[in-house]
Amino acid sequence: MTDIFDDLAAEYAQLHAVLAALTPAQWSHPSAAAGWTVSDVVLHLAQTEELAAASIAGTLPGPRARGEVDAMAADAVAAERDIAPADLLARWRAAVSPTAAALRAHPRGNRLTWVAGTLSPATLATTRLAEHWAHALDIAVPLGIPYPDTSRLWHIAWLGHRTLPYAFDVEGLAGGPVYCELTSPGGDLWRFGDPAAPSSVTGPAADFCRVGARRLAAADSALKATGPHGADALVVLRNYAF
Repeated sequence: MTDIFDDLAAEYAQLHAVLAALTPAQWSHPSAAAGWTVSDVVLHLAQTEELAAASIAGTLPGPRARGEVDAMAADAVAAERDIAPADLLARWRAAVSPTAAALRAHPRGNRLTWVAGTLSPATLATTRLAEHWAHALDIAVPLGIPYPDTSRLWHIAWLGHRTLPYAFDVEGLAGGPVYCELTSPGGDLWRFGDPAAPSSVTGPAADFCRVGARRLAAADSALKATGPHGADALVVLRNYAF
């Protein structure tokens, strides 16, 4: 594991390199997020990063009901989608610039309000990394722009595994311990959970993270699930806010 706050800043930098090179036509190109252009996706990232700043400042309203979140995000984008690309890029940069350092400096024992609950500063940093990574794919893949997987996926895989009990509960499925043994982009093995667990998921970490982001169907991945809860774990797996 590397430092989550350093890795969050690195994810911002990788996405910025892509955004700064986009042409006007690419900003208006459809993204992989249904109904959203590339500009819409960047606007969403800027808006949610501004919510993260409010959370850090202690001014974000209390947790929202799970069913509200998607509708609120769609409405927020629809209300502001006429921003020029240069202004939008500047807004996103201004929003992300202080986040990693502010989360690192936040008292570790203090919980931060976020979407459907409260999170530690490190976990909020992880959710911001996961959201930026997933939406970076929404931008880069349709445009044919390389967006290489990195060791930063460790944090996203950790988040997906760590929240499996909650994910089972949300979906109304009986769950149980699941051990994950995932191959990193660099070829290392990442292990999450108890190897003696009755259920397991093995395969590429990149696939695990994409399944958790709903960017890849489990059936189309190279992941293998075993035991009484392995297959269901891939059904409920998600590394984004409920």
